[in-house]
Amino acid sequence: MKKILAGMVCGSLMLLSACGSDSSTSGGEEKVVKIGITQIVEHPSLDAAREGFIAALNDAGYEEGKNLKIDYQNAQGDMNNNMTIAQNLVTNDSDLILAIATASAQSVVQSTKDIPILFTGITDPLGAGLVQNLEKPGANVTGTSDTHPDAIKNTIASIKKFIPEAKTVGIIYNDGEANSVVNVDNAKKALEENGLEYALSAISTSSEVKQAAESLVGRADVFYIPKDNTVVSALESVITVANVEKIPTFVGESDSVKRGTFSSYGFEYHDLGYTTGKMAVDILEGKNPGDIPVGFPESLELIVNKQAAEAQGVEVTEEMLKDAKVVGE
Repeated sequence: MKKILAGMVCGSLMLLSACGSDSSTSGGEEKVVKIGITQIVEHPSLDAAREGFIAALNDAGYEEGKNLKIDYQNAQGDMNNNMTIAQNLVTNDSDLILAIATASAQSVVQSTKDIPILFTGITDPLGAGLVQNLEKPGANVTGTSDTHPDAIKNTIASIKKFIPEAKTVGIIYNDGEANSVVNVDNAKKALEENGLEYALSAISTSSEVKQAAESLVGRADVFYIPKDNTVVSALESVITVANVEKIPTFVGESDSVKRGTFSSYGFEYHDLGYTTGKMAVDILEGKNPGDIPVGFPESLELIVNKQAAEAQGVEVTEEMLKDAKVVGE
């Protein structure tokens, strides 16, 4: 009888101990959220978008090492790597995936219909086949586009205003990047509306960028570099040619002006990433991605680099700077 009672007491204690242990695991520990981030290539604008995204998560209480695990992978411009990364992030059971740039987003969207996907740094979400509707994307995908409706036309108009003697604009772009093709098509229309001609130099890898810039010397009065991930990742090659040959260089986004080009109408990619991060918080708290409208830049500003202006043979005037954010002083 004593043996039976001892066994019952021991069993009860073991049961209580097990229950206490389960309670500690389920109730005492915060769930760790796993977010995969895929980025097509490194350059300051895309990096800033990623940093803004993470900042928004941090501000909402998600911190790496506590309740957040981030798996960041960069394809380094390689399309095979890009698809492999997308598939790996899906099989690694991510709670949410952020895709930075069009090619990255397309690969992730092809790889899963179940995991919530956010994109940022996308020129044309509809044309890229990422969503069917900007206001109500549906399915498991939404995010932010980096296309401000006035950015390209304002930048092209400033070429005419700042460099009135210019007749031909040289454009370097990767004709295999869907986002770049859209930007170049829009630039062509804006150039024609401003009475400017254009000379195109298409590339497929970043190693070809310097040669492309050199091929435009003597054919172009100014350079225009669109939002092209391949070219922007090797932007210093363009800047080197522009400075030696005194060719004013206009670009598609502000971060490239800070790196040493002359001017652009743009916005801060960190802000765009931060907006995307706030979307992520909503999704992690239960909102359906397909019910969140695609976001766009809310502001646009002229930015001018004074050092680059001097290096590229541009005489900076007070009129030119009166409404501009000035860098490189």
